[in-house]
Amino acid sequence: MKINIKVIANSSKNSIENTINGIKIHLKEKAVKGKANKALVEILAEHFGKKKSEIKIVSGLMSRDKIIEVS
Repeated sequence: MKINIKVIANSSKNSIENTINGIKIHLKEKAVKGKANKALVEILAEHFGKKKSEIKIVSGLMSRDKIIEVS
């Protein structure tokens, strides 16, 4: 399953909200050296009840708008 995600890094708290276009995720981590992407995978794995290895960023590694694949 592929999901469109908008990531807001450097937020005051981690949160997930559903929107019409996909999912919006607020992360505490800054978008530096892949820290936000790592935190994103951890949060999504917990949210979907999957292992981190089953969550893959398909597109948008350097962007706020990402496409995530959940196995």
